[in-house]
Amino acid sequence: MNLVMVAMWVLVGLLAGLLAEFVMKRGDHGLRGDIILGLVGSLVGGWIFWALGISPGPGMVAVAAVAFVGAAIPIVAQRKIWPTIA
Repeated sequence: MNLVMVAMWVLVGLLAGLLAEFVMKRGDHGLRGDIILGLVGSLVGGWIFWALGISPGPGMVAVAAVAFVGAAIPIVAQRKIWPTIA
C-alpha cells in the first residue's frame, strides 16, 4: 500500500458519496451522510483487498474500481436498511 492508493481511495469515496446524493433518491440522509458513507466504505474496501493480498492490478482504474465498489456497498445498504420517510 502506498500514499497514492490511499489518496485514490479517498477521492473515489468522496466522489461516490457525492454522486449517490444526486442519483439515488430513496433513503436520502443528506449530502454529508452520503459522503461519509462513501469515504468510509472506500477506505475499508480498499484496505480489505490490500489485507487479503488481492492486488487490484496495475493502474489507477483498477484501484478506483475497488474503491468505488467499497463505497457503493454501504451507501446501498443504508438505503435498504434505514430509508427515510418521504
